[in-house]
Amino acid sequence: MSEDLTDEQVRREIEQVIVAYGREHYLPLEEKCRLRDEIFHEIRGFDILEELLAEESVTEIMINGYRSIFYEKGGKLYLWEKQFSSEERLRDVIQKMAAGANRVVNEACPIADTRLADGSRVNIVLPPASLDGPAVTIRKFSKEPYTMKRLIEVGALSEEAGRYMQAAVRNRRNIFISGGTGSGKTTFLNALSAYIPDTERVITIEDAAELQIRTIPNLVRMEVRNASTEGCSAVSVRDLIKTALRMRPSRIIVGEVRGAEALDMLQAMNTGHEGSLSTGHANSAEDMLSRLETMVLQGSDIPLYAVRKQIASAIDIFVQLCRRGDGSRGVMQICENDGLQNGEIALRAVFEAGKDAEGKVVLQYCGGSKLWREEVYEDKEQA
Repeated sequence: MSEDLTDEQVRREIEQVIVAYGREHYLPLEEKCRLRDEIFHEIRGFDILEELLAEESVTEIMINGYRSIFYEKGGKLYLWEKQFSSEERLRDVIQKMAAGANRVVNEACPIADTRLADGSRVNIVLPPASLDGPAVTIRKFSKEPYTMKRLIEVGALSEEAGRYMQAAVRNRRNIFISGGTGSGKTTFLNALSAYIPDTERVITIEDAAELQIRTIPNLVRMEVRNASTEGCSAVSVRDLIKTALRMRPSRIIVGEVRGAEALDMLQAMNTGHEGSLSTGHANSAEDMLSRLETMVLQGSDIPLYAVRKQIASAIDIFVQLCRRGDGSRGVMQICENDGLQNGEIALRAVFEAGKDAEGKVVLQYCGGSKLWREEVYEDKEQA
């Protein structure tokens, strides 16, 4: 079962063994097919996880040691009845996941972020950092990326807000998307990218490649690399942003900012790369402003007022997402940057989530947009 054999050859070898076994022991056809798939997945795939990975409705898989596997479906968590045969088997699967994206994870480097071939994001924590055995979290993404039309259909935002966001992207507004873990930031970013004209050159920068941009022919995708035990130096988000500026980008998309690279992102937005997009973790648009200030100050020794001036001139629109009580995800607020007022950045809410007569969460236009007329209609009443 070496790597010299193709997957099809491995399947044929397994089938021959099952047929030979079946000559002496009765096995129903259904059982033969199940055995063939299970053995193949154990040799070449991700063992019992293949079943969950193949199910489209499963959005997240959480492994807490080899005996405990949870999955998310329809916004709710469930304990799976299956488990790995041993911790060694789980560790083998983990090494396959890491090797697929040229990542290293072991006791010396017990934490790793990687991805699967289908784009699913994987976080791995091994002992001694994880006390109860290996912990793996897999964030699955839909095989077909969500479009803005589909997001509107599922109630993630209103049709009016969708038109506003479409016009904002096409008119090269810098947009920052914030929200909690699992709130749909990457999904929303993918949907927005469909409005970027296909004549532009776009560069994406990510910790682990997740974005599924399929409408831009002139696309360069870059990914962070961690330092290795073989002496390979690390390549950080900051390094990639700096080199992206020399690659003649029309727009730069930074998958997520978590630290000092926030300053490089702001400088890119302020130096002729309008229409750039990025995401970050925060509970509200106001909190995201504070976090951006903190992240910039982590990597530079500049006055707070100068940081705020950078943010005020760089980011035009903040979009706040959240996971709602029923497990659905959607836009809770869209704000425009109103510039510096009394030394602080002011945000003006353009769309905010409220409830209709039936108690359903809907995104409503608040009025007062400075960008609306130039981006959507000469007269808002024409909507």
